[in-house]
This record gives sequence, structure tokens and C-alpha cells, in this order.
Amino acid sequence: MIWNEGQLPENWTTEKLTQKHSSKPYNPDIANAFFRSGYIESWGRGTIKIIEKCIEVGLPSPLYHYDGSDFSVEFRKDLYHKEYLQTLNLNERQIKAILYVKGNEKITNSEYQKINDCSRNTASNDLSELVEKELLKPSGQKGAGAFYSLN
Repeated sequence: MIWNEGQLPENWTTEKLTQKHSSKPYNPDIANAFFRSGYIESWGRGTIKIIEKCIEVGLPSPLYHYDGSDFSVEFRKDLYHKEYLQTLNLNERQIKAILYVKGNEKITNSEYQKINDCSRNTASNDLSELVEKELLKPSGQKGAGAFYSLN
């Protein structure tokens, strides 16, 4: 976690930092010095570039926190690896499915059945448990178009 005292512009939220936004530096003099020295290549892209770089190297997006005059960025490591998943009391099918979703972005019930050589009911029960444990989220679709992705 990186913390610094500072304030967001008026009426801004941390969510705005994750989207395209204008630049309103807290200290324009320091920001201008960094821009002129080449440490800033463009205005209003820093937070988005941080998110892009984390995703590029396989890490979760960072979390931005703001509380009055405290601003921080929390970097998280990849929790979706076999050793960590085993600590969550998942069965081997579920671990295999989470790792599959990590590499393929989503999984369907029929894909779960194929990679685990199991019945539809077993797949449904296992997937429901992964949703209950908040590891997967359902697409919201029913039937043949339904899929699950990482939460």
C-alpha cells in the first residue's frame, strides 16, 4: 500500500480515478515540474496506467482509497493460485475450475463438466458453492448462455 496525504478534487470519488478523467493536480507546481522533467507523459492518465500495468502482468486491479485528507493505493497479489485455493477448503474440481477461469476469463457448466469429468449436478453444486464463497460470480443469464467469471 502506498499512502500520501492529499485530497481529491471536489466532488470526485475513487471510482472516477478508474475511468478516463481530466487532470486536476493537488499541487500544480510539483506536477508541472514532473511533467517538464519527463516523469509525466500526459495529464489524467496515471491512475489508469497503473491499472493497465497491473492487469498486463496478471495482478488484480489496485484499490484506491480516499478518506478526507488520506489517499492510498493498495496493490494486491494474485490470490488465484493452487496453494492459496487449497486453504479455502475447495475440492480439486473447484480449484481446477478457478485456475481455468483465470486463464480463460469464464467457465460454463458444460466446460466444468468436461475439464472435471463430472455430472451436470456435480458441476452445478460445485459452481454454486464457488459463488457462495464469492470466488465466482454468475453472468446473470440462465440456460445455455450462462457462465461464471472471477469475482
